[in-house]
Amino acid sequence: GAARGAGGGLVQTGGSLRLSCTTSEFTFDDYGIAWFRQPPGKGREGISCLTYTEGTTYYEDSVKGRFTISSDNAKNLVYLQMNGLQVEDTGVYYCAVGARCPRPGSGWSRPPLYGMNYWGKGILVTVSA
Repeated sequence: GAARGAGGGLVQTGGSLRLSCTTSEFTFDDYGIAWFRQPPGKGREGISCLTYTEGTTYYEDSVKGRFTISSDNAKNLVYLQMNGLQVEDTGVYYCAVGARCPRPGSGWSRPPLYGMNYWGKGILVTVSA
């Protein structure tokens, strides 16, 4: 896909990891950059989104207060800083690029693409007890 995610790995409960997302094919301006995850045996779920130009952010309750999405505009990068990781955060994480982020109270668009146009490859995040 056009988006490239990086980071991930193995960490103990309470630890931190940072994921990054970028692309060399276009600038993130005017897009919504999102992070999704798929826990083992479960479906994919959107967890956070950044409206790149405006800087507005969106978080699901499951990660609010622990995860922070941010950007480095000079480098066309979006980060997901994950603190206070728990076993239930284990899964394959994906960055995705779409026209916009979910509006508060509206939620994500429907699967399988959730309104996203470009997807990065999965990044494995494993949190051990």
